[in-house]
Amino acid sequence: MSRPASAVDDIANQYVRDLAALSPGIRIALGHPDPPGAPLLDDHSPDGAARRNDLNVATLRALDAVQARDEIDRVTMDAMHERLEVAIESHEWGRHLGDVNVIASALPDIRDTFELVPTETVDDLESLANRLAEVPAAIEGHFEALAAGIAIGRRPAERQVRKVAEQARLAASADGFFNRLLLSVTGAHPGLPEALSARLVEQTGIAREAFGAAGDRLLGEFVADARPTDACGRDEYQLASRRFLGATVDLDETYEWGLDLLRGIIAEQQQVAREITGSPDIAAAVAALDTDPALKLHGTDALREWMQQLSDAAITALDGTHFDIPEPLHRLEARISDSGTGGIYYTGPSDDFARPGRIWWSVPAGSTEFTTWRETTTVYHEGVPGHHLQVGMSTAATDLNDWRRNLCWTSGHGEGWALYAERLMADLGFLDHPGDRMGMLDAQRLRAARVVLDIGVHLGKPMPEPFAGGTWSATGVWDAEQAWEFLSSQVTMDEAVLRFELDRYLGWPGQAPSYAVGQRVWEQIRDESRALAESRAGRFSAKAFHTRALGLGGLGLDTLRRALAPGP
Repeated sequence: MSRPASAVDDIANQYVRDLAALSPGIRIALGHPDPPGAPLLDDHSPDGAARRNDLNVATLRALDAVQARDEIDRVTMDAMHERLEVAIESHEWGRHLGDVNVIASALPDIRDTFELVPTETVDDLESLANRLAEVPAAIEGHFEALAAGIAIGRRPAERQVRKVAEQARLAASADGFFNRLLLSVTGAHPGLPEALSARLVEQTGIAREAFGAAGDRLLGEFVADARPTDACGRDEYQLASRRFLGATVDLDETYEWGLDLLRGIIAEQQQVAREITGSPDIAAAVAALDTDPALKLHGTDALREWMQQLSDAAITALDGTHFDIPEPLHRLEARISDSGTGGIYYTGPSDDFARPGRIWWSVPAGSTEFTTWRETTTVYHEGVPGHHLQVGMSTAATDLNDWRRNLCWTSGHGEGWALYAERLMADLGFLDHPGDRMGMLDAQRLRAARVVLDIGVHLGKPMPEPFAGGTWSATGVWDAEQAWEFLSSQVTMDEAVLRFELDRYLGWPGQAPSYAVGQRVWEQIRDESRALAESRAGRFSAKAFHTRALGLGGLGLDTLRRALAPGP
């Protein structure tokens, strides 16, 4: 740090070290080495969760014993209190027990850990073999937690159990994740020592067998105890919403706002449709875009190259004009993921930027044709000025402690910024092609639709009456079937990807709305800052606002609002 560390910084930095000691996944994400003899996969058992909770309690106690030295400390204390308190409350609620969902639970986490492990050297591959050997124990810890949750009435949703079992079996298949990982690393290292090559084959087989058995066990042992409903209920949802937002929102007001937002986006899409076909018919405009050969890519190699070129061009165009982009952030890699789930996501750089930030596209099996009009905005969302700029600037902010630089993440702040970035790129003229603008609106429409869907399903709200731009059954309360009917009427997306999206919302309550709610807060704060500057006969600088805001590192939304509140 260029700023001398304070007592608050010392607590925050120690928290990162202690948490990394408990979590190999965090060590991998930060690019930190594994201590000799340390576990190589996260402990998903109840004991592992208890150790993390004990650390949270002790850190909060230590934080309460010191005083803030300056504004950076005050923001850190505000943010840590909020994050630690909601984590402790979530543990008391038992969130770590019975948690099975298709994107952010133990089995997907164990699988996805291997996407970030280094594989450049022989030592890296020795470590990889050791890590693969720990897969059975990591899975067993998860099943211990799952059984403990069921014993106290925290039953996972049947849909999620079945879907995660499918994922596990897919990962274990002959052409699944682990065999593709093996082919990738051995192909990149011809001439490996015979003993190491044999170990990698053996341990990959052990990991595959463990995942296959996990899928069988979920269906054979746990599905009978799973709850048939997807909804989690209002109380659990309110806590989950706080966890993802770093703020408490009125869920009923947010639901109605989501409906209004959705109507407004549809009206914008109709205007763009007129530019494309001369008619306000959105479906006709989408069909015209989908059949335009100039907007198609064939094969994953072409997809990766296109993502890379687009992200590189954005960095070049934005640096020094609308943002000041630190030099290490000029390196951003586009990758195709082997998990096959259909998701598109970003992983941040290592703490020293030796491993760059990466955009990952997990292409579903059988998908070979891609349209650029839908995904231009996605590259900006995941790359620059979205997650890569946001996360990278936090990592590069040497005046901040390690927790704010690297570990304080909420979806409301992070994903809200990425949606804000999509709209910003449209405002700056980077989405002037009608297809690209339609793609941005399509993505924003998805985020608005899932505010309504997510809150509607999990709170058991009545279905809204259909309005322009979609048809669905408006009888009874939200459920999975009506959610699919609603979602598929609102979003033009590959069906396999959209099916995964719905499964994600049903199993990860509160996360999906955090994107649009976060964007709402980011835009409110910016507009309040602009209004104040103009009322004082000053000139509002968006570039300065963005620099200040991103320089704060990761925060919950309530802390962000307080940190950026205009002075007197």
